[in-house]
Parts: sequence; C-alpha cells; structure tokens
Amino acid sequence: MVTTVSVTTVTTVTAIAAMGLEAVVSSAAAIALIMFLGSRELALAHGSGISERLGRYLMIGIVPLLLVFSAGVVLQIVQILR
Repeated sequence: MVTTVSVTTVTTVTAIAAMGLEAVVSSAAAIALIMFLGSRELALAHGSGISERLGRYLMIGIVPLLLVFSAGVVLQIVQILR
C-alpha cells in the first residue's frame, strides 16, 4: 500500500512541477510533514498500544510527504543551478 501511495505521489509531484506550481506544493508538503512528524513523536512518546499503532499508521502519510519534500528540494536546487 505504501508503495502505491508513494508512486502516485511522485507522479503527481512531477505533473505539478511541469505546471510550475512546485513551490506551492513543496511548501504545503513541508507544513504537512512537520505536522505528521510532530503527531507521530507525540503518539510514540505516550507509550500505550493505541498510541504506538497510531505512530505506525502515521508513517503511511510521512513517507510520501518525504518524497514530495525531497523532490521540491531537488527542483529548487536545479532551478538555482540553471
């Protein structure tokens, strides 16, 4: 499931980059990534079974967001180097 979400996310990001909206998407991904990572850390810090399960499930959202954030960083570097 994570692989399907990741492939779909990367495909969407490249399509958006072709339209010139990569700055908007990268900013939104960075904000969402910070929120997901913070939520995951808080869930894992609690230590109960439900919190640990929630922390694992949040990784489903974190992995595609990391890919989007990484793609945004790479696109910004490429634009600077041109």
